[in-house]
Amino acid sequence: LLSIFEAECLEPICQAAEMLIGCLEAGGHIYTCGNGGSAADAQHVAGELVGRFRRERKGLPATALTADVSILTSVSNDYGFEKIFSRQVEALAKKGDVLWAFSTSGTSKNVLEAAVLAKQIGTRILCFTGTKKSPLEELADVTISIEGPTSTVQEIHQLAYHILCDLVEAHFA
Repeated sequence: LLSIFEAECLEPICQAAEMLIGCLEAGGHIYTCGNGGSAADAQHVAGELVGRFRRERKGLPATALTADVSILTSVSNDYGFEKIFSRQVEALAKKGDVLWAFSTSGTSKNVLEAAVLAKQIGTRILCFTGTKKSPLEELADVTISIEGPTSTVQEIHQLAYHILCDLVEAHFA
């Protein structure tokens, strides 16, 4: 899958880097979300941006919508699990921000609901998926998609988001 990534994803990686850098330069915020291993990836990305990847630089505004247990449990209890990310997008995201959505299936209901709302707000959407032509890809402005077994897709996603974190960090360092 690495050769497919190199052949198919270099242009979307460049587009994603431009989107993320443009958002941050304009004073925007990056929000990340996903379920399971993709939730861990979402938190990893936010940590790399707020902290640092490889270089010293100012912290960059990023929030993992997967990380606040009180919000996740109260929203899922009061509104249903499908709303855990969209409710946060409604409360936090603005036009010009970026929702970075991870879903290896491209069909996670809670991720899709967040993307639908983000699109209505004017928040741009970067999606990482493992299924081409998924409902999530239909909503996204930029997509990094590699089909394969979930574990391998997540490994390629990690490579891709580390490349993106490096490009963003190089710009701001």
